[in-house]
Amino acid sequence: MKIQEIREIIKLVDGSSINEFTYETEGTKIKLKKNGGVSAENSAVQAAPAVPQAPQAPAAPAAPAAPAVSEAPAKEEKAEQPASAETSDANMHKILSPMVGTFYQSPSPDEPAYVQVGTKVSAEQVVCIVEAMKLFNEIEAEVDGEIAEILVKDGQLVEYGQPLFLVKTN
Repeated sequence: MKIQEIREIIKLVDGSSINEFTYETEGTKIKLKKNGGVSAENSAVQAAPAVPQAPQAPAAPAAPAAPAVSEAPAKEEKAEQPASAETSDANMHKILSPMVGTFYQSPSPDEPAYVQVGTKVSAEQVVCIVEAMKLFNEIEAEVDGEIAEILVKDGQLVEYGQPLFLVKTN
């Protein structure tokens, strides 16, 4: 097994919701475990000593108050975006990734992309490939229409259920 293959497996597991992964082939065994909870605890432990080091009590409450204020506008912006998306979603279909893997727009690096923005597609037409563990899975458009937007970049890791394309249906 090559180091590049191992790195790709690590990226796929890291980008997914999988907490533990074991792979065995030709006498080689790879076992990966995520410990996301531990890193969160470490960051909390690192943040806690910073407060006792500052002897002034007003300085500690002022710092948390500032992020709380900045979070409120961010939530409002997020609320506005789905509202505008809902109005345009009436005739839009999202093509979702059926698996965790790497998104490719073309069958090989030296060939053109399956589709581009503005391409007319039919329900059975292949629009991209999602590669997982060296298996290349062709993803079909699912509906007749026109590609309105490509939501991911070529070579990007994608999650299960992640939107890949927006298709304007007829």
